[in-house]
Amino acid sequence: MRPMPDPATVLTERLEAAITAAFGPELAGTDPVLRRSDHADFQANAAMALGKRLGHKPREIAERIVEHLDASDIVEEPVIAGPGFINLVFRSSYLGHALEAEAADPRFGVPRVENGEPTMVEYSAPNVAKEMHVGHLRSSVIGDALARTLTFAGYPVLRQNHLGDWGTQFGMLIEHLVDLGWAEPGHDHTIADLNALYQEAQTKFAGDDGFKTRARDRVVALQSGDATTLALWLELTEESKRHFVRVYAKLGVLLHGDDIRGESFYNDELAATVAELEAKGLITMNDGALCAFPPGFTNRDGEPLPLIVRKSDGGYGYASTDLAAIRFRTQVLGLARLVYVVDARQSQHFAMVFAIAQQAGWLVDARAEHVAFGTVLGSDGKPFKTRSGETVKLVDLLDEGIERAAAFVADKGPDLDAETRAAVARAVGIGAIKYADLASDRVKDYVFDWDRLLAMDGNTAPYLQYAHARIRSILRRAAADGFGPGPIHVEAPQERALALALVAFSETVAQVVETLQPHRLCTYLFDLASTFSGFYEHCPVLRADTERERASRVALAELTARVIAQGLDLLGIEAPDQM
Repeated sequence: MRPMPDPATVLTERLEAAITAAFGPELAGTDPVLRRSDHADFQANAAMALGKRLGHKPREIAERIVEHLDASDIVEEPVIAGPGFINLVFRSSYLGHALEAEAADPRFGVPRVENGEPTMVEYSAPNVAKEMHVGHLRSSVIGDALARTLTFAGYPVLRQNHLGDWGTQFGMLIEHLVDLGWAEPGHDHTIADLNALYQEAQTKFAGDDGFKTRARDRVVALQSGDATTLALWLELTEESKRHFVRVYAKLGVLLHGDDIRGESFYNDELAATVAELEAKGLITMNDGALCAFPPGFTNRDGEPLPLIVRKSDGGYGYASTDLAAIRFRTQVLGLARLVYVVDARQSQHFAMVFAIAQQAGWLVDARAEHVAFGTVLGSDGKPFKTRSGETVKLVDLLDEGIERAAAFVADKGPDLDAETRAAVARAVGIGAIKYADLASDRVKDYVFDWDRLLAMDGNTAPYLQYAHARIRSILRRAAADGFGPGPIHVEAPQERALALALVAFSETVAQVVETLQPHRLCTYLFDLASTFSGFYEHCPVLRADTERERASRVALAELTARVIAQGLDLLGIEAPDQM
């Protein structure tokens, strides 16, 4: 069954047809500028702009639009207000029908795109031999929410975890492991503390010239395929991957081993990538290095800004790998939309890489987008650290969230059994951390505050999770009393408000797909839960005056719970039935 279009979409289409009928085909497709209004369900404001364009008073334009509007089956008689605003109120019967269609649809009215462009979402991308820390939170959480939402919308999505698993730092680390005896038989090849080993190697590299020389030689051995060096590198990467998988499982992020395609994967593609760029005249020698100079990028002195594609020593850097990745993803995998969830500090880098890929012809039939995000800050307004000034390990942050939530759950749900309480604490603790990140406009920094993100009021995950659990409790009581959902009737103002909030779910998902801004979905869910609270306060469900009202309101409550749960799932957050 094809989902029923949401009422706002239907009304927009009717208004567009009315504008075309009133003013001719040259105005076909004119945006009716439909907006929510305090004076009606929606307000169409197109007459303002059309008045200037057509040389008529906006109110006259509005009158002609209304005259040609064929929408009596979905809206009451339109009212023209002020200089030309068209106020529109949906018929209650139409809203009820739309809600019943949404309730019957497992996708809640969200259409599945047909022939959706193959899409890649690259996110998380931690470095091998380093434990994941709070700096990996935003990329992992935002990327996962976008991948989930794009998949739900019907796009074929390829998740990619671009691990930092190649480069000069591994020569340093592997040489340190050789010194520790890791290459000898019988050694316990387990990385007990990834960060400690890496820091030891860094200290040794800075203070021991002999080690520094051996580390550089080890890089050559790695790139040349030396068996011992590769074996240690592989062991290092495999142990790191096991660590990453454990963190992703706890965080509830859908990244698996098959999604990993690290920097090392593109090592064999680098020479061919550079050769193609050179053949197309896109790179030139500059101070011994091969550089690209994409148009529009200059330094502080106004000189063309170079992007180093191959270093003077013949080595390759991040730009080389990123260009090879775009070439492979578009030319070999046939992807049409490349989404990179990487922090805002890399904005210029990606802008230059995308520009060069465009010149090379790799983004002619595809597009690349940098989903930039800000920094997680502490209460001091600086990047979030431990009290001792160290980087916060991501697994420690998650464990603390679960521990704090356990106290919260013990207070709110004392009647829950121990197993359920533990599951709810995990859902609340992890959900609170993820939601605080997703609810912020991703381009902005945000302050990490345990009290705020675990608050039961305001735009938080616990508020939404409790709203869902509360509705589920109402539905259980209704079922115990023999009451079930029935035909939906939208009559009271609070019922209308809830109905309009529910039918906006499809439009919200479409906005997230288009803008790649998960906070839009968070705002929608918070508004929906708040609207339900107002509905429940003024419209008794279990004690409704009539069976007709009760059945309708049970149906509204059930649909609200399902939409909240689905919305949270798109964000990667659990919605417990009990709290």
